[in-house]
Amino acid sequence: MAVGLGPLPDFYPVAGLRLGVARAGIKKPGRRDLVLMALDEGARVAGIFTRNQFCAAPVLVTRDHLGQAAPRYLMINTGNANAGNGEQGRTDAEACCAALAELSGVTAQQVLPFSTGVIGEPLPVEKIRNGLPEALDTLSETRWAEAAEGIMTTDTLPKGATRRLEVDGQPVHISGISKGAGMIRPNMATMLGFIATDIAIEPSLLQTLVSDLGEQSFNRITIDGDTSTNDCCMLVATGKSDAPELTADSPHLPVFREALRELFMTLAHAIVRDGEGATKFITIRVETAGNQQEALDVAYTLAHSPLVKTALFASDPNWGRILAAVGRAGVPDLNLTDIEIDLGDVALVRNGGRAADYTEARGQAVMDQSDISIRIALGRGDVNETVWTCDLSHDYVTINAEYRT
Repeated sequence: MAVGLGPLPDFYPVAGLRLGVARAGIKKPGRRDLVLMALDEGARVAGIFTRNQFCAAPVLVTRDHLGQAAPRYLMINTGNANAGNGEQGRTDAEACCAALAELSGVTAQQVLPFSTGVIGEPLPVEKIRNGLPEALDTLSETRWAEAAEGIMTTDTLPKGATRRLEVDGQPVHISGISKGAGMIRPNMATMLGFIATDIAIEPSLLQTLVSDLGEQSFNRITIDGDTSTNDCCMLVATGKSDAPELTADSPHLPVFREALRELFMTLAHAIVRDGEGATKFITIRVETAGNQQEALDVAYTLAHSPLVKTALFASDPNWGRILAAVGRAGVPDLNLTDIEIDLGDVALVRNGGRAADYTEARGQAVMDQSDISIRIALGRGDVNETVWTCDLSHDYVTINAEYRT
């Protein structure tokens, strides 16, 4: 069902990071559902987290542990979100950290836990504890593909991206995986995203990169307008490349940042392409807005409109739904004659009404495509913003109605 989402790439290993995967039987027996990322000493980690106030216990624990010790392990389970479980949820997350710490010889504070799955069910601590030896035994620099599968929930395909570049003549590698298909309007990042590089990055710059690039990518996607309790995106820099450390004034930063930005975008777009029941990948670009907020208000009003999304699913060029969504986005004092709306390369609206050269046949030709762009020019300023979304299909309702069965 995924829209234009192909197979995983051949991942470049990231020196200083190994991945292990186990079948712990957390929700369904026989599937990969427990992933470890083991970091060599000296690795640095930064992250961004959900803004949902009912954030999950592993989010709370990870944020605490990041401030206490240098991380050595990231521990991810699927099949159970460990959210909405009160103080017991935090106790269970800490117990899993302690179990891995005992097996691996690190401190519990050096373990960062992450969970995804059903909200409100107790975390099966014993199953996770029993799965840890298998995950440790399988640690390898090459298990990115298995890890991408091991963090999936309702995803139909695993999601990953990888890049190689040179910095000061030295090879640098970036690899990452993400998961998410529903409950996606991140308000920070995606449901789960893990990106690693072998170049050394100064700590404050590492946090700046994950925050800024997360805002441009994961924070500009939406499936259904719902922000998960468990959203996290983590950026790891192991420092094992022979390239010089990146700082805010490094001459090599622009090249590295662009490669990292491309990888963030690839992982974010993959989530939309695999949105629950998605059949269309939609790019909504708002141009010439007076400020960022009104640009995003217009973009998200379209992206979250059931009428717009169902028209896209039906390949119905009902452009009046787009026009109506723009008008109700809450932007004050719109000058309707200044607004331009395009569907792909077809002009829909000019001078406050239907464009003179618009025809239903031309609109239909665009709507029949799997990748569709919608452009809205407000004529109010010089701010542009882009949001990516998908259509709303019968399968979205079915998947979410049967999610816990």
